[in-house]
Amino acid sequence: MSSIVTGEAVVLELRPASFAARSLGLILDVLFNAVLLVAILVGLAAAGEDLDEAAMRALVLSSVVFCLVIVPVAVETLSRGLSLGKLATGLRVVRDDGGAIRFRHAVIRGLTGFLEIYLTLGGLALTVALFNDRSRRLGDLLAGTYAIRSRVPVEQAVPVFVPPRLRAWASAADIGRIPDATARRAAQFIRQAGRMAPMSRAGMAASIATELSAHVAPAPPPGTSPDDFLAAVVAERRNRELTRLAQQRRRSTEVGERLQRLPFGS
Repeated sequence: MSSIVTGEAVVLELRPASFAARSLGLILDVLFNAVLLVAILVGLAAAGEDLDEAAMRALVLSSVVFCLVIVPVAVETLSRGLSLGKLATGLRVVRDDGGAIRFRHAVIRGLTGFLEIYLTLGGLALTVALFNDRSRRLGDLLAGTYAIRSRVPVEQAVPVFVPPRLRAWASAADIGRIPDATARRAAQFIRQAGRMAPMSRAGMAASIATELSAHVAPAPPPGTSPDDFLAAVVAERRNRELTRLAQQRRRSTEVGERLQRLPFGS
């Protein structure tokens, strides 16, 4: 796996595509582009009987550039890293920082791909991909991109509950209005904690716990770990919100029933 560190110091694990998957996707893309090129050339041959040799060569060259460079660049740009072959194999091209590629990345990959895929019959691309850990071809190295697996198992929801030793404290604690940004960070940390590096997890938990402690009173019992404190606050806050919503619905239902019992027009 590949580790990406976000701006909030959260370590995300992305799955680089395997060499076999990239090769299969590349073969499918080449076949698609070749079929498109052949179709255009057949059309030119049928419609260009009156053209001189120079004009025909110009049209053939333009067709080659269109099918082997312009089409791949346009498709990757508009789809943010996809192509027919990548879609079939469940892959996507992303930047080294995990973000979606842009036009300049697609252009570099497309121009380099013409050299390493078509002019060398794929030999250069496969050779370079064999000797790096992310199976990146030369175009990826120059553009700062690599392919990841976009089809991964659905992430299971992480159950959040108040640790047993903190239930009494959490039920009596005064949890004030927590800033939305802090609440999102806490919830995100709980979802991703199992995939974070140990040192990153400990530092992130301590940082968020410090922010939350300013809105929670009294302090948790001595010896409470930052992870347990975060779980207790997030779970108790959720439980209280669910209770409040249930009470509002019950009151709304009671008011509706009373209105229905009133005489018409009163």
